[in-house]
Amino acid sequence: MTAEAEAPESGKVALITGGSRGIGYGVAEALIARGDRVCITGRGEEALAEAVAKLGSGRAISVAGKAHDEAHQAAAVARTMEVFGRVDFLVNNAGTNPVYGPLAELDLNVVRKVYETNVISALGFAQQTYRAWQKENGGAIVNIASIAGLAPSPFIGAYGMSKAAMVNLTLQLAHEFAPGVRVNAIAPAVVKTKFAQALYEGRESEAAAAYPLARLGMPQDIGGAAAFLTSDQSDWITGQTLVVDGGLFLHAGVH
Repeated sequence: MTAEAEAPESGKVALITGGSRGIGYGVAEALIARGDRVCITGRGEEALAEAVAKLGSGRAISVAGKAHDEAHQAAAVARTMEVFGRVDFLVNNAGTNPVYGPLAELDLNVVRKVYETNVISALGFAQQTYRAWQKENGGAIVNIASIAGLAPSPFIGAYGMSKAAMVNLTLQLAHEFAPGVRVNAIAPAVVKTKFAQALYEGRESEAAAAYPLARLGMPQDIGGAAAFLTSDQSDWITGQTLVVDGGLFLHAGVH
């Protein structure tokens, strides 16, 4: 059964960056399951087409491009408005982490690339969405941050720095876009995706043992959190970062 057959349309529309797989796809599934329609973005046209087919062509569309490209940001918002006539929710999920290692050894050009994709693109999509619909009609933005932005994490310092910036971006946007637009962030621990594979591949049981809930995260875990933060049930919540970590922060010294 497709998502299209599972729930009536809610009338609400979400733009989800990095939505062809992993966390972004999990968010798209959760929003479609409650009746929303979505536009997902990503770099690969084939992967996007496959995702749209699984989500339901009546409920989902896609726009391919690089997240940090301003023309792509504008095109994704314009296409969403053209097809669905609105863009109530933005989920900034697109991210990159092309390098591992201590900060003292990192190529600064690589660090700039991380910030372009993880932070500046999120601001760009927020600007475009706000101007096109949310300024006059309201809505919600959810930024996918990371626990790496809340505490030091070995070997992914540049990524963690960018996610800390995303947490602060969330605060700033929540202040500036209020009262019509709520802006919150989600800070996941390790979620089982291709993006995070290097952190658990070949040692999943060992990695999961660090979590009080005894497992790594799944995309659906973050999808459920995003669905809540874009729902009426969270209507008095803005400027917050929701940690979704299987209890990892309960363990002293895990970072």
